Amino acid sequence: MKHTKSEPHDHNQILGKKTELYFAIFCGVFLLAGFLIEKLTDYNQWFALSSYITAYFFGGYFISIEAYKKIKKGGFDIDFLMIAAAVGAAYIGSWAEGALLLFLFSLGHALEHYAMNKAKKSIEALNSLSPKIAIVKRHGRLEEISIDDLKINDIIVVKPHTKIAADGIIISGSSSVNQAPITGESMPVDKTFIETTDNLPAFDSLDKKHVVFTGTINGDHVLEVLVLKLSKDSTVSRLIKMVKDVETQKSPTQRLTKKFEKWYVPIVILVVFLLCFAYLIVDENFDTSLYRAITVLVAASPCALAISTPSAVLSGIARAAQKGVLIKGGKALEDLGGISTIAFDKTGTLTEGKPKLTHVIPLHDLSEIALSQLVLDVESLSNHPLAKAISTDIKIQYNLEVQNKASNVNAIQGKGISAIYSGNEVFIGNLKLMEDSGIKTDREVKSSIVNLSENGHTVMIVAYQNVIVGLIGVMDIPRKTAAATLIKLKQIGIKHMIMLTGDHQNVGNAIARQIGLTDARGDLLPEDKVSAVRELIERDKKIAMVGDGVNDAPAMALSTVSIAMGAAGSDVALETADVALMSDKIENLPFVIGLSRESKRIIKQNIMISLGVVFLLVPVTILGLTNIGLAVAFHEGSTIVVVLNALRLLRYKMD
Repeated sequence: MKHTKSEPHDHNQILGKKTELYFAIFCGVFLLAGFLIEKLTDYNQWFALSSYITAYFFGGYFISIEAYKKIKKGGFDIDFLMIAAAVGAAYIGSWAEGALLLFLFSLGHALEHYAMNKAKKSIEALNSLSPKIAIVKRHGRLEEISIDDLKINDIIVVKPHTKIAADGIIISGSSSVNQAPITGESMPVDKTFIETTDNLPAFDSLDKKHVVFTGTINGDHVLEVLVLKLSKDSTVSRLIKMVKDVETQKSPTQRLTKKFEKWYVPIVILVVFLLCFAYLIVDENFDTSLYRAITVLVAASPCALAISTPSAVLSGIARAAQKGVLIKGGKALEDLGGISTIAFDKTGTLTEGKPKLTHVIPLHDLSEIALSQLVLDVESLSNHPLAKAISTDIKIQYNLEVQNKASNVNAIQGKGISAIYSGNEVFIGNLKLMEDSGIKTDREVKSSIVNLSENGHTVMIVAYQNVIVGLIGVMDIPRKTAAATLIKLKQIGIKHMIMLTGDHQNVGNAIARQIGLTDARGDLLPEDKVSAVRELIERDKKIAMVGDGVNDAPAMALSTVSIAMGAAGSDVALETADVALMSDKIENLPFVIGLSRESKRIIKQNIMISLGVVFLLVPVTILGLTNIGLAVAFHEGSTIVVVLNALRLLRYKMD
């Protein structure tokens, strides 16, 4: 079946954006009214006929527009055939069947067009990432300008907790930057200024600790950034271009339908036209030939075929919605069933998406509670997101409160923090901080750090009175349901499950081991994820991509079926996605794949039933071996069978 994919009917939005859907519903209402009047009352037949004519208007309005546009370009498609069949049915007095034909077809038509603005919305959502105004430093003064007016080598000033307006390199200041909108990293990244800007290498070769991207969010400190890319060349602009490129690609289903149309519709029109003049060859009058031609037109109009796919799709989508899964159209529903490879983003998809305290390891005769209290008092005075996460978790896990024994907290960019605790100096941070502070780390401590790091933990050393007294481990932990979900996916035949993440490879490997992934690829920027998806498609033909962040949008759009984690998902991921797990439950993924497979099976059955009726009925009517009543009965019968078969999906349950 073909739903003509065209521009939305802006000039016909009488009732808003859902006008076409409302018209289809009105068609159904007047069809039902006409049928009830005809069968259950003694009213004059004109009452029923008026209701059917109104149903014809609402059901045929948009289909007629589509058919007219196609005819103007010299083509005929199933839209035209549907209109012709409905008119033919009316001519021979079968108004109810004609109205039913238009109702079912127009409903599928409306739902198809309802999803047509997906690409446009995804572009708009991406555009909203980038701030519109930049504060630029010129001639010693600060002025606000549009980002479109920025020039290469301009210096922009980025205030705390604001979006960065351009891709560039930090020349003054240090801060933690939330890069999740672009890279998907679960934790803010410490950034610091570069010593000199003389003889800078290519942008992609710069040390990432000095580089910032458009749309990322600055932390607590003011930064000055040297602009190295114009707005049109920024990372966000590249994401927009990627989404545009893949959104415009036609699906194989569309191409196949087009081929079918090219021969089926013209042949039916030609046969019906020739049958009108059968009386010139056969011994019969013109009325008999015309009656046969209209009967053939009704028989050949693929009524059951036209609803075989949308009825199954609608049932499948409705069943998915009951489980908190939004599926955007029939292509996604059908394609998902043929998937054997799934690529997952990590942060917020397979993991909780926020750092959690995983280890408190006391050393040097300090108790776990004492170490936790020390860390809580110091970290509670810091605004760093990691410090806030540690403080919150210590309070919950150890039932402790801040005792206000810490003071003089000082953030040491890229290393950690120092403070005074109970009158003595304390350091919490990495090995570099310990080395710079003259604190010795023995082999046992270094071994513990390596072991935790290799298992995906971010490790901080705690030193008090110039002695290392403990280690703190933090990690973005897997979702509780992730491992069980992957086991279920394997059971239903998903062969390859790959993680694509912007986090470090060690983190990816650790999560993969914990939850049972077949592969993990770390340190990936958005364009790297797109390349990885492209490689997987070349190898496995069809893949699904599951993600929740803006950085996943291009890779998701390129994949055969894109799946967004709903509650945690960004606007662009949701707009780009074909499937959204609205309740943010990854455990619904096996169910929706199973539902897709069942939907595909039912669609195939429906197509066989509907084509079987057409291929049986057309020769019989051409030979004049049946009348219009029998043709209508067969049509209604096949339609009912197809619809009932599709409705079985509403009761689908995972085995």
